[in-house]
Amino acid sequence: MQIGELRSYLRSKGVDISEENSSEGLITDLAKVIEATDIIFKDATLPEAELEMVINSIVSLILILPLENNEGLIIALCEKVVKTEAADRRNSARIRSLNNLFHGIDERCMHRYIVYMYMLKLAATADMMHKVNSDLVEIKKWVAKWDISTLKYQQLLRTLYEALDATKNIEKATKVMVELLSTYTEDNASQAREDAQKCIVTCLADSNTFLMDHLLTLKPVKFLEGEPIHDLLTIFVSGKLSQYENFYPKHKDFVASLGLSHEDNMQKMRILTMMQMAETKSEIDFETIQQEMKIEEEDVEAFIIDIVRTKAIRAKMDQMQRKVIISSTTHRTFSKQQWQTLREHLDQWQHNLNLIMGSLDTVANMRPQHSQAH
Repeated sequence: MQIGELRSYLRSKGVDISEENSSEGLITDLAKVIEATDIIFKDATLPEAELEMVINSIVSLILILPLENNEGLIIALCEKVVKTEAADRRNSARIRSLNNLFHGIDERCMHRYIVYMYMLKLAATADMMHKVNSDLVEIKKWVAKWDISTLKYQQLLRTLYEALDATKNIEKATKVMVELLSTYTEDNASQAREDAQKCIVTCLADSNTFLMDHLLTLKPVKFLEGEPIHDLLTIFVSGKLSQYENFYPKHKDFVASLGLSHEDNMQKMRILTMMQMAETKSEIDFETIQQEMKIEEEDVEAFIIDIVRTKAIRAKMDQMQRKVIISSTTHRTFSKQQWQTLREHLDQWQHNLNLIMGSLDTVANMRPQHSQAH
């Protein structure tokens, strides 16, 4: 019997575990085996394949039990599996085993939620988020099947955010945090104060994030109106470098407490300011850039190269005439005016397409007549 083989294996490793099967049945026997696995998880010399074989053997036994009886065993096994050091070379095996458990459980069972939460914890510790499915679209499908509470969904998103943030997956982490904040209403927005601040700081600190106006619509972020963190976000959404320079001297300690770099903030505000200037100008001379960006004359060309690399602006330099020619720019905010402009462009494209289609129909109708005449 499989449970007997696990007992024998553990005894061979020096574990004091009885040979006889418990009269109380498989659940009790399996609980004792899981409790006794400490020795193999702590043994750094145990080969990865051997460790994975033991875990999967336990997983297979858990999965044959009725769903209502195996929650405690699932938690107990997960607790053992996730207790590891970041440098343990067998962490891949641990994650694979939890993944086997996750996919072995019925997709509608909430026990999957438990396993997934432990997988995130392990992946964050081991820097292996690339081995765990973190796609929000997929997660939403899971959650709908599990039919879990909003509170549990928020806990899942918060854990996912922390795992992605810990492993430097900033872009994904930000999307997850925005999803988390969107689950709050005006009535409970105050409960997400800390999450809202984390989200703002993550976006401000990320050198590749330039569009942040959507954050201002989130209810937990709105709750922060009137506070320095909200004022700072507003500057990064629609303000200029000069506004940040006025803000910073009064809030030096606050900015430092957020873990933000003043120099990085300055550089990001230069890029954002340049984006804003490019919205209304097709050409900008070097002197204007130098004055607005508060940089030295010899640094202007390097700054232009840096901003083109971000792809926030498409432009080319005219070094002879000392100016930048703007091809296009990303709008920092997408207001009613931008929506109206987009609609006008789409209407014009539709009109042009209709003209082309009309011309093609005319040509198509003429061709048979020409053939008959010939």
